[in-house]
Amino acid sequence: MTSEQLTAARVEAAAEVLADIVHTTPLEPSPRLSQLIGAPVLLKRENRQIARSYKVRGAYHAIQALDAGERARGVVCASAGNHAQGVAWSCARLGIKGRIYVPSNTPRQKRQRILALGGPDVELVVTGSTYDEAGHAARQHADEAGAVFIHPFDAPATILGQGSVAVEVMTQAREAGLRVNTVVVPLGGGGLVSGMATWLKERYPGVRVVGVEPAGAASMTAALAAGGPVRLPTVDTFVDGAAVGTVGSLTYQVVRDLVDEVVTVAEGATCTEMLELYQVDGIITEPAGALASTYALSLAGTVPADEAVVCVVSGGNNDVSRYAEIVERSLLHEGLRHYFMVTFPQEPGALRYFLEEVLSEGEDIVLFEYVKKNNRETGPALVGIELDQANRITGLLKRMEASPMQIEQVPPGSPLFTFFL
Repeated sequence: MTSEQLTAARVEAAAEVLADIVHTTPLEPSPRLSQLIGAPVLLKRENRQIARSYKVRGAYHAIQALDAGERARGVVCASAGNHAQGVAWSCARLGIKGRIYVPSNTPRQKRQRILALGGPDVELVVTGSTYDEAGHAARQHADEAGAVFIHPFDAPATILGQGSVAVEVMTQAREAGLRVNTVVVPLGGGGLVSGMATWLKERYPGVRVVGVEPAGAASMTAALAAGGPVRLPTVDTFVDGAAVGTVGSLTYQVVRDLVDEVVTVAEGATCTEMLELYQVDGIITEPAGALASTYALSLAGTVPADEAVVCVVSGGNNDVSRYAEIVERSLLHEGLRHYFMVTFPQEPGALRYFLEEVLSEGEDIVLFEYVKKNNRETGPALVGIELDQANRITGLLKRMEASPMQIEQVPPGSPLFTFFL
C-alpha cells in the first residue's frame, strides 16, 4: 500500500457513499475553549455519531465495497472497541457475518455495545491485553478461516471513509462563515488524521493539521523519529481508543508527508479536559475523544482571533465506572493530590500531631491505610492528601521535613500507585 492510493477525490467519493448512512455530526462552538485560546474553537462532535464514534465511517465504507464472494466469507477485525462497534453495526446493516477481537482492557460498556449493535451476525472474542495482541489473533483467524480482515486504520478504504469527517468540517465551517486555521485530530493508529489530512492538504493546503497522541502510547512520534513504524516496548492502555503499539505503514507515510505536527499530551491532562468537557460543556467523551481539545489549550495566543481551531471529539464511549480513575489521574496531574508513606510512632498523640502540626488549612486526608506493623515502636501508613491549591505542596513538604516523623513522598509511577489507581 502507498499513499498514492489516497486522494481528495476518493475521500469525496467515500463521503457520497456515506451521506445517507452516517450522521452529519454537529460542529459546535465551545465558549470555554474559545475564551481560553482567544480564537473560535469548534468541536466536531463525532461522539454523537452512530455507535458514538467516527469509526463507523471507515468500517462501513470498507465493508460495503466487498464483492459477493468476500461477503459470503464474512469479515474479521480487531479493535479497542470503537472500530469493533462500527464493524458490528455495518455487519448487521449489510447482513454479513463478523468475528470481532478486542483486548481485555476494552471497557465493558464497549463490549456490550458491540454485541447489541451486531446482534446474531457478530461473534465477540476477548483476547490479549493490547490492541496489537488482539490484532495478531484476528489476523490468524482471517488466514485460517478465509474471512476478510477489516483493518481499523491501515487500509485505503478505511482511511478514505474516516476522511469524510474533514469534508463535513469544512462545509459546516464555510456555512457558519468561519475561516479554519488549524484542525486538531486524535491519533492512535493514524487512520482518522490520515484521511482528514489527505483531503485537507489537497483542498485547503493552508489549513494546519495536528495529530495528538497520548504520551503513554506515542507510537507515531516513535515512528517519525525512527523513519518508519516501530513497536513501542510498553503501552499505557488508559486512552484505550488511541493505545496502539505500532502505527500502520500507510498511515505513517501520510502523516510523515502531510500532517504538520504530531504532539503528545499526558494522560492526566486528558482526564482534566474530560472532566471540563463533562462539567462545563455537558459533553461525554472517552479519553481519546478529549485528546484534541487537551492539546488545543496550548494554542492560547497563537491563533488569529478571526480564525477558528477545530477539535475532533472522536468518541463518547466511556464506561461510567472509570470516572473514579479519571478524577484520580486528573488530581495527580494538577498537583492537587499527593501520597506519602508516613511512619507513625506507636504512642498516644502521634496521629493528632500529624493532623495539627503537619497538616494545615486546605490540606485534607483522602486515604489513610496502615501498611503493616513491623515492630512495637512504629507503624507505617499510606496517606493520601488532597490540596485545595497546588502551590500548598511547598509548605506541606517543609512541615513534613521539620517533623520528627519519617515521611517519604510516593512519586508518580511508583508500584504503590496500583493501590489507588
